[in-house]
Amino acid sequence: MAGPAKESWGYVDVRQGAHMFWWLYYSEAANSSEVPLVMWLQGGPGGSSCGFGNFEEIGPLDRNLKPRETTWVKAASVLFVDNPVGTGFSYTDTEDSLTKDVAMVAADMMVLLKHFFSNKTEFQTVPFYIFSESYGGKMAAAISLELIKVQIKCKFAGVALGDSWISPLDSVLTWGPYLYSTSLLDDSGLAEVTAAAEQVRTAVATGQYVKATELWSYLEGVIEQNTDGVNFYNILDQNGYFFIVLNIIRKSLVHVFIHRHIQPLHGESLDQLMNGEIREKLKIIPENVTWGGQAQAVFSSMAGDFMKPVVDIVDKLLDAGVNVTVYNGQLDLIVDTIGQQNWVRNLTWPGIRDFTKMKWTALDDPESQGQTVAFYKTYKNFAFYWILKAGHMIPSDQGQTALRMLRMVTQQE
Repeated sequence: MAGPAKESWGYVDVRQGAHMFWWLYYSEAANSSEVPLVMWLQGGPGGSSCGFGNFEEIGPLDRNLKPRETTWVKAASVLFVDNPVGTGFSYTDTEDSLTKDVAMVAADMMVLLKHFFSNKTEFQTVPFYIFSESYGGKMAAAISLELIKVQIKCKFAGVALGDSWISPLDSVLTWGPYLYSTSLLDDSGLAEVTAAAEQVRTAVATGQYVKATELWSYLEGVIEQNTDGVNFYNILDQNGYFFIVLNIIRKSLVHVFIHRHIQPLHGESLDQLMNGEIREKLKIIPENVTWGGQAQAVFSSMAGDFMKPVVDIVDKLLDAGVNVTVYNGQLDLIVDTIGQQNWVRNLTWPGIRDFTKMKWTALDDPESQGQTVAFYKTYKNFAFYWILKAGHMIPSDQGQTALRMLRMVTQQE
């Protein structure tokens, strides 16, 4: 199998019985020793960075093992981590060792990063950024806050939160208005969705987070039934799993979540690739470990943490001077842009008022003059990118724009 010029991978035992897998691609850039190191964190929880993020979004090869024109390896060295433990090729000896919340996730990641930078000393002096997607952004925020507290030899330069589950309630409460404004709900449907969303709000307000997660899943079912199966990752598509979900709606929350949000990250062709050719290439995956085999257990273990917000963590990062970027796809539903703007507007960081007053700047397609592909705003150490014609997985939908944003965020453009 042809591959990139230089790569490396391995396991780190982050706790007794908890084994985390990482995969590094060295940059293809001419000045590769100077370009940043980017760590990519997938969502879920239970989605694999080394699988989906790598072969479906930003890695040097696509799932057909053909070179990707818009790979981020052109502008950075990229570290994929299957996180939390139990995700992808990461595994735990027993389910008791799975993480329960983002604090445990962050603690595990500190062990991995300390090991990584101690062994890959060439990366201690280049800027280190964390990029993320979906629930990965929630983990990235917690990891970033821990990273600025501990002694790890690295030049941490910032965190980027892509379509990230930072304030679940702000997302949930804006689903109805967003779908209504895009002709995907009528008045009757809007009323049903609003009523179900209010139930989620009540559960969160009373600290019933497991119940809130269950009600969130129920709300998604209400939306699917009223929209004839809108795709939560791109409102212009329909969800191929809709009718399967209808048949299992009476089963456990975890079954429904797996079909809606983990199955799309573990498509049959990707599953065959990871458990076939890739597994053979890596040579270090234990016989009893299947790529994605613990994904369901990972989500189940984190269910009590799923609906908790981490807006306060983003505030702490901004107050500490950490560079924070939020980027969002115009067509995403699960983490819609309206919801993102709501929690951003309510930050307590002193700079948010001036940021909000600023006018955004259009970003044009360099190959199509006059064609706007995004808007962005930057004030002090905070930036927001509105990515047009993209859903939840921005690098998959708008690869060139995502690569350009990477260069801008990492101060290469």
